[in-house]
Amino acid sequence: MNSSSGRVMDLPAHFTQPVRIISLAPADTPRLNGIDEAHAQRLAEVFESLPPILVHRPTMRVIDGMHRLRAASSLGVELIDAQFFDGPEDEAFIQSVARNIAHGLPLSIADRRAAAERILVSFPAMSDRSIAVYTGLDAKTVADVRRRSAVENPQPNVRVGRDGRAHPLDRTAERRRAAELMTSRPGMPLRAVAQETGLSLGTAHDVRQRLLRGEEPVPPPGAPPQSDAAAGRAGDRGLQAPVPQEGRQPSARRPRSATARGALETLRVLAGDPSLRHSESGREFIRWLHAHFFTDEAWRRRINAIPAHDVEAVTDIAMKCSDTWRRFAEELSDRRSSRNK
Repeated sequence: MNSSSGRVMDLPAHFTQPVRIISLAPADTPRLNGIDEAHAQRLAEVFESLPPILVHRPTMRVIDGMHRLRAASSLGVELIDAQFFDGPEDEAFIQSVARNIAHGLPLSIADRRAAAERILVSFPAMSDRSIAVYTGLDAKTVADVRRRSAVENPQPNVRVGRDGRAHPLDRTAERRRAAELMTSRPGMPLRAVAQETGLSLGTAHDVRQRLLRGEEPVPPPGAPPQSDAAAGRAGDRGLQAPVPQEGRQPSARRPRSATARGALETLRVLAGDPSLRHSESGREFIRWLHAHFFTDEAWRRRINAIPAHDVEAVTDIAMKCSDTWRRFAEELSDRRSSRNK
């Protein structure tokens, strides 16, 4: 290339070449307050030692280096060393944010939050941790930005991690499938369950622990925090824990009753019965029974979620379900009596 012409040649992106300043478009900068003139003046004093700027080749827009560009202009320089980025414009913005985090004048917290919000608009499936790496925020702050922006920008049901893989957020189907496997094949290793369902080993372990406690495999919406730290975070978000009833210890955990343990063990025995396991109708019955099985502990964990104006309606539903189960039990009892005659 003729170095005095400043004509951009089709060289690899990482090659440094001089370009004419007049040919460059201003950066789509993540800085809310634009150029810091004092910082640009300081750079002008050491201009010869500055690294090349980064330019989006398709648009000739500066990605990283606006302060260096301003320093060059103040010195009357016509050419500036540049490297190029050939990707799409929305990825060019991520490059701009990441490079401004790595060196130069630091981005303010407001700059970083604004950058995170913009990245979420362009890449809504990108994980909080990935955006945190690019913006220099922590993942919790990115999650907060996501919640605030979700009103105007609905979020997808997947997150794409730094490994490039898509990870579904809603694992309801996978959790229920894992519960079926654990119930029908009690000896199946957790690693095998995780591999067959696509769940992580930790999530498969959580499903097993829920079954052992007589709970449903899927956490209910708005489930209570599982630790004091989580409770503190919930409080920071303005969520209030249910007020314990008079005479009840607020933090005491009710031991699982013998009845609950016995019912869960009976369910496991049924799931292992070859007469049920080896027929489609039998397996369907076990799945149905498991989906409708719950213990006193399960409803106690949820009862405080019922608003006062819905208590009557929920009571009516519970009574009707109770009547249905009673008729089911009576029918089975009648059939057993008929067979014994």
